[in-house]
Amino acid sequence: MTPNTYHLACGTLALLAVSFSFAMARGAAAAQQSEDLRLWYRQPAGEWVEALPVGNGRLGAMVFGGTHSERIQFNEDTLWIGEPHDYSHPGAAEHLPTIRTLLFEGKQRDAERLATEHFMSVPLRQMPYQPVGDLKLHFPGHDKATEYRRELDIDEAVATVQYEVEGVAFTREVFASAPDNVIVVRITADKPGEVNFTGTFESPHADTSTLAVGEGQLALRGRLGALYERANVEIEEPLRFEAHLQASTDGGSADASNEAIEVKGANAATLILAAATSYRGFEDVGGDPAARCAEAIGAVTGKSYDELRRAHVADHRSLFRRVSLDLGGPGAVEQPTDERLKAFKNGGDPQLAALYFQYGRYLLIAGSRPGTQPANLQGIWNERVNPPWEAKYTTNINAEMNYWPAEVCNLAELHRPLFDMLDEVVISGRRTAKVHYNCRGWVLHHNTDLWRGTAPINNSNHGIWPTGGAWLCQHLWWHYEFGGDRKFLAQRAYPIMKEASLFFVDYLVEDPKTGWLISTPSNSPEQGGLVAGPTMDHQIIRNLLANTIEASRILGVDADLRQTLVEKRAKIAPNQVGRHGQLQEWLEDKDDPDNHHRHVSHLWGVHPGNEITPRGTPELNAAARKSLEFRGDGGTGWSKAWKVNLWARFGDGDHTYRLLAGLISDSTYPNMFNAHPPFQIDGNFGGTSGIAEMLLQSHTSEIHLLPALASAWPAGSVKGLCARGGFEVDITWRDGKLASATIRSKLGRACKVRYGERVISLKTRPGKGYRLDGDLKTRS
Repeated sequence: MTPNTYHLACGTLALLAVSFSFAMARGAAAAQQSEDLRLWYRQPAGEWVEALPVGNGRLGAMVFGGTHSERIQFNEDTLWIGEPHDYSHPGAAEHLPTIRTLLFEGKQRDAERLATEHFMSVPLRQMPYQPVGDLKLHFPGHDKATEYRRELDIDEAVATVQYEVEGVAFTREVFASAPDNVIVVRITADKPGEVNFTGTFESPHADTSTLAVGEGQLALRGRLGALYERANVEIEEPLRFEAHLQASTDGGSADASNEAIEVKGANAATLILAAATSYRGFEDVGGDPAARCAEAIGAVTGKSYDELRRAHVADHRSLFRRVSLDLGGPGAVEQPTDERLKAFKNGGDPQLAALYFQYGRYLLIAGSRPGTQPANLQGIWNERVNPPWEAKYTTNINAEMNYWPAEVCNLAELHRPLFDMLDEVVISGRRTAKVHYNCRGWVLHHNTDLWRGTAPINNSNHGIWPTGGAWLCQHLWWHYEFGGDRKFLAQRAYPIMKEASLFFVDYLVEDPKTGWLISTPSNSPEQGGLVAGPTMDHQIIRNLLANTIEASRILGVDADLRQTLVEKRAKIAPNQVGRHGQLQEWLEDKDDPDNHHRHVSHLWGVHPGNEITPRGTPELNAAARKSLEFRGDGGTGWSKAWKVNLWARFGDGDHTYRLLAGLISDSTYPNMFNAHPPFQIDGNFGGTSGIAEMLLQSHTSEIHLLPALASAWPAGSVKGLCARGGFEVDITWRDGKLASATIRSKLGRACKVRYGERVISLKTRPGKGYRLDGDLKTRS
């Protein structure tokens, strides 16, 4: 025992156990929510990345806020090009031994050519996510508005537009309701009879029509194209889609024709927008979108706008208000958000970082709900028929980064859509494992789509990367680590992890030079071409096998398989330190210190992995840090976000903050969407995760308070973050030092708490809270 280590036990006089409900704790957090939870602007959006997002996990909309002409661009999360399809390449496994031999002989280009011809997905590209269309509202005479303000309140999840025309004040509110499964638009005026507008649908898809389908109700009906030109793919059964718009008024009238809804002389108007597709599952597209829209509209008929709004806000806040963050200072709330973003790197506005953190949580709530599709490269927001990278699920970092905040930021149930996708990917991944590798289990390469493609895509020099599924399995384990749900582990997580591990039992081969087990063919995303034994693969596989071993032990099952996994894991090629003092990215010591590539794949073991840590593996940690120094602080938006998390794991708060400031100021659009560029939402989620990592870490079997606090935040507080083992944590700091902390135990497990070099041990009881001072001593 060191002098700074204190062992405290619940039940002794040394420790005060404070009992209170988690609902009360969350209520306290809500009471301290900063007023700076609004994005606001002095002008309408001129571009899509200036519009404000709302969503309910299934429906997403971008609100532009025009006065004379409002555009509300909207999406439905199952509208994708394509149809049920097996992407596997028949006969691929026959060529696997030759590809491996060529790589062992150093004939990389020959291996890539052979793989391109015989080993890649059919077709070579996966399918893109699609927009449904636009709701256009035309307000005659509103082209000369004054007193304009446009905002998004992320505490309420409501977008608002306010302005005046000839002495009349108009207000427009838009939200996407998860409880009622619709998008709601409310238009009011402060004088009677002044609400007059026409509502129409527009769609970028050729095969669409509009028609009146009831009193005050307009429908958009469409079918996606039968040819995806970008991949030269003919589609036999394209998805059908539909959107319904129902108008009701307070006074005046609302009439629907086959082209438009016209509202005249109303005091206020409410629009209900529903949308659906014929998708019922990745192997079934026989749904009825018209019936689904009618059901959604019918379910809210008779509900007042106030009822709809109250239910929506209550639902959103039940998730959003679990966590509050105050980074000190008043915040430049009097400045519009676009101006604050430009000025942020000059300092003096710490609350903008808090807003950025909470905006990431807002986007996850809006973009991923139980029962929906998981958040893709753009969440659920996309206006293009050919979006960048098809707006699909890129699993060599981007899809995973989307869910980095889910557990630590107290939004665990929003992880479920990712797990639902995994259930389906396992089915298609079994086919790919057999057809491409003649292996048991299942495999996923670096992308999937709505149709759950798992075969390698695009190009053999970066598409053959068999550890995408293994990485996603880490999220299953995290969900168990944070929540402790043994039933989830037994029935949901372990079967998927077990099959993923079985694939690598069969897939790993012995390196003829070293005798280590290695992953080949593969690549180090997304550089260096097709290789044998990239470091990232081995880190991910070790993590998967370790978690599967531990799950098997906890559940008391599969002892023989457990032993096999232990033996295989011990033989995997280890992390290596190269001639520049760097962590090697490949088996060979060939890293270039002048390489500033956006990917830092070989640092996976630092974050999101946990096998390289400052205290546990100091030599490897120093080498990993050297590698990150070589890569530099530049990169795309998501790359900067990853580096924020990495520097936080290194415990360097000021370097972490420097990356964060660059991410917020230089890689963020006016609406606070992350800029790759173009827009990718992963950087938003990675930035939120990185801020959480600065304040709380729990990946080394202890709750580490303020592990990477930046000097730019000398005082502040956070409430409601989560730690592994079933704990919620509140932290307050002053003068750059811990002032107090509260650890709330959900499961009653023992834990260690660290601040700096001081560590205490706690034995806890479920539902109890433990208050500590800055020296980790108990407080009354």
